[in-house]
Amino acid sequence: MTDTNNARHYPLLAQPHVHLHGTVDDAMYTEFRNQLTNAPGEGSLVFSLTTLGGDPEIARAMGDDVRLIRDYTGRETIFLGKVAVYSAGATFMSAFPVEKRFLTKGTRILVHERQISSTVQLGGPLRMQIANLKAKLHEIEHSILIEEEGFRDLIAGSSVDYDDLIARAPDNWYINCREAKEMGLVLDVI
Repeated sequence: MTDTNNARHYPLLAQPHVHLHGTVDDAMYTEFRNQLTNAPGEGSLVFSLTTLGGDPEIARAMGDDVRLIRDYTGRETIFLGKVAVYSAGATFMSAFPVEKRFLTKGTRILVHERQISSTVQLGGPLRMQIANLKAKLHEIEHSILIEEEGFRDLIAGSSVDYDDLIARAPDNWYINCREAKEMGLVLDVI
């Protein structure tokens, strides 16, 4: 890395207040809340994450907690991605402004489309089947809207073009730490 490493301005990166690793799920959210409760009541908060992915709605909920801390207390919140920030991990990272995001050397980010696995059962009165199919279609349409909002949050303040992200997401877009810095998705690699 170059001598312009911004990490020296953030010595707290060496000792995050909230360490998260593993699948983004209910257990991670519980651990997130417990560690947040035990974090210092004042000053900057550093959140460290290593994950291969998980539930995007849990990631969004954790991200909302971070946003509320920042918006309602004025506290600085800093993201540190370690090793793997995949899928729902990128969703959580998007809750932090790009100038408050860091990755450790060798870390990769994975961005992809939301997934669905569902079976639609049809049986009974015909008119009821139309309602069942419309309900499933609405679920998919709103999931796409949520995905688009998340993608826009992820790239806000970076040089990544939204249409480029949309084109790459179906094929699982892996971004190494150097590329993430060059594209402005993170402030620095430490």
